Amino acid sequence: MRVKYGKLLMYGFSLFFSFSALASDKKQRKTVFVIVDGIAYDMLAKTATPNIDYIAAKGSLIPAYIGGKKDSYSQTPTISAVGYNSLLTGTWVNKHNVWDNGIADPNYNYPTLFRLIKDQKPELKTAVFSTWEDNRTKLIGEGLTETNQIKMDYAFDGLELDEFRYPHDNNSEYIKEVDNAVVHRASEYIAKYAPDLSWVYLQYTDDMGHRYGDGKKLYEGITFEDELIGKLYKAIEYREKNFDEEWLFVVTTDHGRTETDGKHHGGQSDRERSVWILSNQAEWIANTNKFTPSVVDIAPSIADFMKLDIPIETKREWDGNSMFDNVEVEGLTAEVKGSKLNVYWNYNASVGSRSAEIWLATTNHVKSGGKDEYILLGKADLSKEKASFKVKKSETGFYKIFLKSEVGNLNTWIL
Repeated sequence: MRVKYGKLLMYGFSLFFSFSALASDKKQRKTVFVIVDGIAYDMLAKTATPNIDYIAAKGSLIPAYIGGKKDSYSQTPTISAVGYNSLLTGTWVNKHNVWDNGIADPNYNYPTLFRLIKDQKPELKTAVFSTWEDNRTKLIGEGLTETNQIKMDYAFDGLELDEFRYPHDNNSEYIKEVDNAVVHRASEYIAKYAPDLSWVYLQYTDDMGHRYGDGKKLYEGITFEDELIGKLYKAIEYREKNFDEEWLFVVTTDHGRTETDGKHHGGQSDRERSVWILSNQAEWIANTNKFTPSVVDIAPSIADFMKLDIPIETKREWDGNSMFDNVEVEGLTAEVKGSKLNVYWNYNASVGSRSAEIWLATTNHVKSGGKDEYILLGKADLSKEKASFKVKKSETGFYKIFLKSEVGNLNTWIL
């Protein structure tokens, strides 16, 4: 009887989790991601952040990095707009081509989350709430031919240009008022209309960092932004409680700050590259303990949550992985020696082994809107952390390698 009871109990648990999964799948999935400017990871522990603490207790707060691979072709300036676009596209600067806050020549052939959403599910509603108007007009590229004339369904931005309502002062207190107005409108709009994908951008902490560096004013600014994060999350909780919806809520920052005084950023010091990812997803803690997460993992994670069918051409270019997946590989590198291509990676699984496919292209037509022809070199045992293949010499000297596996996808270039 014990055996039968145990089997019945296990069967009951299986049914329970199956029904729970089905119920979750039937709910409308919606996402809000927030970028709070210029807060290094270590700063969160130096001031009061009750709302971040509350969300982290239910979900996750993960240290992460920005800036691409240091001293390589993907090294990325730790500058605001550069970081935003790394999040939006899931790629580093060598692809998305936003090198500074001037946003002179973005490469829209690496689509943003908003473009992926609108191309696949045009019925879904999008919104942006931001101090900077450029986030919508230049990074998302609203109305441009290159972005298929994407149109946001709702926008509340450009408030920094309104000097009548927000007169500029030497201490950037007007930015504090702008951030407050942005979140007031965002939380109100989300609670009432629930757009499917929303971006909220807050600037005040970066201004305090530039003006005062590490110290009271900056840390008070972090606590202020924490209050605004709490207001946004209350709108999410309201929607989940009163409507048949499931929400992904993600908060991150675009760069850290200099080691010496916290006044600057842009370089590649550890603190300038040090960021964090806050979410209401508890499983992200376990799923990121075998690799080092970064801001480029956010776009694949949102796409995964929203159940987008991402084209393989985009997946091959993404520099991140979904944090809903159990990723166990990182650090792909490669070299050509004679007629051999040697590929290396780190495999962080504690037990067992899995295979991966290694693909190769010797062109970069994606950069100009075309497609690259990949060939399958073969399969590799991930536990060996290396593989060699005989290849023909590239006429251009360029090689693009893509590792595809059930525990993460990686890509690297040889220039």
